[in-house]
Parts: sequence; structure tokens; C-alpha cells
Amino acid sequence: MFDSLSSKLEKAFKTLKGQGKISEINVAETVKEIRKALIDADVNYKIAKQFTDTIRDKAIGQNVLTSVSPGQLMVKIVNDELTELLGGQTVDMNTAGNPAVILMAGLQGSGKTTHSAKLASYIKKKGKTVMMAACDVYRPAAIEQLKVLGAQIDVPVFFEEGNKSPVKIAENALKAAREQGISVLIVDTAGRLSIDEQMMEEIGNIKKALNPKEILFVVDSMTGQDAVNTAKAFNDVLDFSGVILTKLDGDTRGGAALSIKSIVNKPIKFVGTGEKMEALDVFHPDRMAQRILGMGDIVSLVERAQGVFDEEEANRIQKKLLKDQFTFQDFLQQIQQIKKMGNLKDLMAMIPGVGKAIKDLDISDDAFKGIEAIIHSMTPQERNNPDLINGSRRKRIANGSGTDIQQVNQLLKQFEEMRKMMRTMSKFQGTGRAMPKLPFMK
Repeated sequence: MFDSLSSKLEKAFKTLKGQGKISEINVAETVKEIRKALIDADVNYKIAKQFTDTIRDKAIGQNVLTSVSPGQLMVKIVNDELTELLGGQTVDMNTAGNPAVILMAGLQGSGKTTHSAKLASYIKKKGKTVMMAACDVYRPAAIEQLKVLGAQIDVPVFFEEGNKSPVKIAENALKAAREQGISVLIVDTAGRLSIDEQMMEEIGNIKKALNPKEILFVVDSMTGQDAVNTAKAFNDVLDFSGVILTKLDGDTRGGAALSIKSIVNKPIKFVGTGEKMEALDVFHPDRMAQRILGMGDIVSLVERAQGVFDEEEANRIQKKLLKDQFTFQDFLQQIQQIKKMGNLKDLMAMIPGVGKAIKDLDISDDAFKGIEAIIHSMTPQERNNPDLINGSRRKRIANGSGTDIQQVNQLLKQFEEMRKMMRTMSKFQGTGRAMPKLPFMK
């Protein structure tokens, strides 16, 4: 995500490296590179020019403190302006109502149905009851897809077989939601391959019938400026309240994210960051600006972890670790939790300083597959008591997991080293003595 833009901005800041002060000449060179980076990222030219003109005006004449280099000062200015370009501040979603209606809009293939379910899952975790309404009567299997997703997250789906009127289905869904005391109704509407008058009229009629609290425009961030142009067309008809940018975990150049607020003056409220139902993040302009500039986003990383790790379960695991009772079964459960957090490379890029180091590495989401296969090939007794695993058992586990004995031995060795470390920690916990230096500690 934004890897190319981040690299080019880093290159632009190198123009000021070693400079003792900010001048019109070195600022002009840096600004030129920044503008080029933004245009390469498919940012609207007028927006890119206005953005860099503002940076130039703020940079020239700045007094550089002895403790701050010109390059650091420029990064600070760009960070502030990027935050504003992305929306300035986080905008909450309005879910007040009886029920609150959220209308999903966008082109076909943008991810409306999937993100209707992701949003339902997000709202449900906030303690509200949710219902989804299947109003896409045109796309084959659209209703079935929403029903399957609803079953995955245990959220009811309202649909009417044979009813070909999206407006009538939406009205009946609203009535059913009120009768059942549902807090939030999410309405999945039909998309089209292109903007057409009939589609706009239909979704406009749904809006009139439901009077939604939120109208969220779902757009594929991979489409760049096309996404922005589509957003403008939808906004002219619907006056939507916010945007969900999908596929932000992919090889997106970032043009849509950086341009959309300026073009339609509507905030990005959520971003889709993967295929899983948990892969939906609230959009924070300041955090995204920091990630683009390679500063990481440790706050979002912690929030993702809190979203998937149960506090009670975490305390249980901690106690087992300190008592040297941590097993492969516990380890397997922890791997499953980590995988729920999203794309591994995206997660690592949130750690300050790591993003740049791993930008050229191919980090697969299947990184845990070999470990999981080895653990799954163990018997329940072996998972809970690794000391039972002798030479013949190791050979059987390797054969069953499609790995070799060396890989099995390596996993067992690493697992035992972790247990030894935890035993050492438990001995010193609460004694008041300093923690001894472990082998990997510098």
C-alpha cells in the first residue's frame, strides 16, 4: 500500500539532506519531486499543484532549529499537509436511529456486498444489533452471497424471492427491522458496470424511501482517478456522507485516497484492507499520512490486535507462558488470531522503521502454512506435551505435514527456546531482581 509513493517522497526529501538551511532553490527542487511523485500516484494534477504550492509557501522562510534539519522540517510540513489532504480528522459514522439506515452505493465490482458484511460485523462488535437488506436483484447470486456472509458473522439478512423492486424490498426491510428492534439496517444496492441514468434514479428512489442516516460510497482504490470521477457522479445524485475505499492492501498508487476528499468534499470513513470480515479499518488521516511517509502506524496495529485478541484469553495464555505450560495447541490458536489481523506485510509496515526495510520483500500470507501443517500433523497428546515427540514421531509428523525432518526439528527447537525464555522470566517475576539478559538481547 502506497509503497511507490512512499519511496518517491523519500527520494524527494533527500534533496535537502546535508543542507544547512532551507532556501528557495532547494525547496523548489524538493517540491518538484513531490509533485512528480503525486502525479505518478495518479493524484489529480490541480490537487497536486495546489498541495505542493502550499508546501513551498510554508517551507520558504522557515527558521530551522539547530536540533532539526531542513529535511526533517520538510517532512513535518508534508505530513501536516498530507493529513489535511486526506481529510484532516477522523469522521465518525452516525448510527443513531430506530433503526439507523446505512445505504451502500457504488459500481459493480467495487465490493459493496462484501463491505456491507464487513461493516455489519464492525457495528455488531460495537454492541448494536444489525440487519442487512439484499436489494441487488440484478447480479446473479448477489442475494445468496449476502446470505452466506450474513451467516458467517451471525447477522440476519432480509430478502424477498421473486420481488424485483429494490425500493419495495428496502421499504419492507425497514419495516421488518423496526418490528424486530434492530439498531442498524445496512442496505446493499445494485451496482452497474458504468454510471447510467436508470441506476441513479433507482438508488435515488431508495434514498427517498428510507431517509438513511449514512450513504456510503464504496470504491475500489485500485482504479485511481476513475474512482474519483465516479465518486463525483454519485455524489451529484446522492450527496453521500462518506467513502469506503476498498483493496487498500493491494498495489494501489494512492491517487483515489489522496484526491477524493478535495474533489467531493466528503470524508473517507473506512478502508478495506483484506478479504477477511475483520479487514475493515476506521480511516484516520493523520495515521495514513504517517504511513505514507514511512513513520509507521503503531496505534492502528494495537487497535487491530485488540479487535481480534480476547483479553481473557490473552491473560490465560500469559499465565500458561509464565508457568511453562504453553503448548503447541495454544501456539496454533495464537497463529489463527494473528492471521485475522490482516495482510502480514501490511501489519509489519505499521511498525515504525520496518516498512522501508521490507518494501522489496515478498511476504506471503501463507507464511504460517508450514508451521500449521506440522502442528496439525501432531496428535492431541503431542501438541499438549511436546516432550513426547521422539525421532520416530518426528518422521511421522514430517511425512504427514509434507515437510522434512529438518523443518520439524527447527520448529521444535524454536518452540523449546521460547519455553526456556519464559521459564527464566517467570523465575524473576515478582522477585525485585533485574531481568537477566537473554541470548537475543543486546
